[in-house]
Amino acid sequence: MTHTIQPTNPEATPAPDSTDIPAAPAPAAAPSSSALPAALKRRVPRYSDLAPLMQFKKPEFSREARLKRASTVWELRDIAKRRTPKAPFDYTDGAAEGEITLRRARQAFLDIEFRPGILRNVSTIDLSTAVLGKKSRLPVGIAPTGFTRMMQSEGEYAGSQAAEAAGIPYTLSTMGTASIEDVAAAAPNGRNWFQLYLWTDRDRSLELIERAAKAGNDTLMVTVDTAVAGARLRDVRNGMTIPPALTLKTVLDASYRPAWWFNFLTHEPLTFASLSRYTGTVADLINSMFDPTLTFEDLDWLRETWKGNLVVKGIQTVEDARRVVDHGADGVVLSNHGGRQLDRAPIPFHLLPEVKQAFTADNTDAAIMLDTGIMSGADIVAALALGADFTLIGRAYLYGLMAGGRAGVDRTLEILEKDMARTMALLGVSRISELTPDHVRVLTN
Repeated sequence: MTHTIQPTNPEATPAPDSTDIPAAPAPAAAPSSSALPAALKRRVPRYSDLAPLMQFKKPEFSREARLKRASTVWELRDIAKRRTPKAPFDYTDGAAEGEITLRRARQAFLDIEFRPGILRNVSTIDLSTAVLGKKSRLPVGIAPTGFTRMMQSEGEYAGSQAAEAAGIPYTLSTMGTASIEDVAAAAPNGRNWFQLYLWTDRDRSLELIERAAKAGNDTLMVTVDTAVAGARLRDVRNGMTIPPALTLKTVLDASYRPAWWFNFLTHEPLTFASLSRYTGTVADLINSMFDPTLTFEDLDWLRETWKGNLVVKGIQTVEDARRVVDHGADGVVLSNHGGRQLDRAPIPFHLLPEVKQAFTADNTDAAIMLDTGIMSGADIVAALALGADFTLIGRAYLYGLMAGGRAGVDRTLEILEKDMARTMALLGVSRISELTPDHVRVLTN
């Protein structure tokens, strides 16, 4: 049966009689105080109720208290900025040209979606992993950084000792401000690596290689992305020199940060892992000493010379990753030098899945490491899930160093460890080997 609804003429519809309109319900009467539950009745607070709430703490201004209040690496960066003169802080914090690469690298870690699994036993989280034949308690090591005692007087000593205590590798830079031998002595039970810039003077390079081996370094990390110096414009604007120059500008800047200058002036002058003294700009040093003629044949020479693990840092294409392995590398570091060389360079986190796929297809067991842009433990977990075997931190470690010396580096590693453990538990995994690309989705516009 079909039902048809006929339109009605509103003018033909009789107006309802007022008696047909139902009366509005009367508002409910407020409950009397006697009808309220006891917990909702107002009363005068008793001292016994207030006493537990009145726990006023004495203000703490110590370094330990300051560092403890920092819950993220970004907060350590804020402390570092307040305590470090502009030139060394900007040397750490800045990048090349418009600093586009650095911003993109950090954004890459933000533009992901974690995909957690539920109902897994995550009562115990194991963050240990193996890298280049040895165990690391955490899947992160300290990357090589130049002129480190310029950022804070404890410099490489703080970094290597914090790494030793955390059970992770520490990498000394050719441009480090402590010698290979002194760092080895400061952290005798640590796993020390040495980063090499090949010089035009091969005899000097060979001398460094021999010293690194004699000091017990088991890994040589050769950096290959510095044929010439990048245009680090913050350094140019600040008149950054090695060592820092006492100009009117720097003296005025120091007046707000007396502790940094006191430490700098009352400790041993900056010395280097690879040269005794140098005065001038960082860019001039790179351009005068580093070899712009490097080729894959030089990598063959290194492979014959160095008997330990050989890692190539500065890989930015899949093709180059494959080629350095063909020339004897035991591992690669996907890195654009923290955005400090070529601006708008490839982002290591974006490159990672392609390199992992290529290495899997080639059936190579070369280690894939990654740096640039890491500012949290969640960043590290994301990199591991997408195929990295290991990660390295540079700026994140230096922010902690500038914020509080050795204690600041310890705090950086503590923050990252807690981040990683919490992220993995929420993802539903209890060990590094359980992380897969299924745990991370890269968001696209």
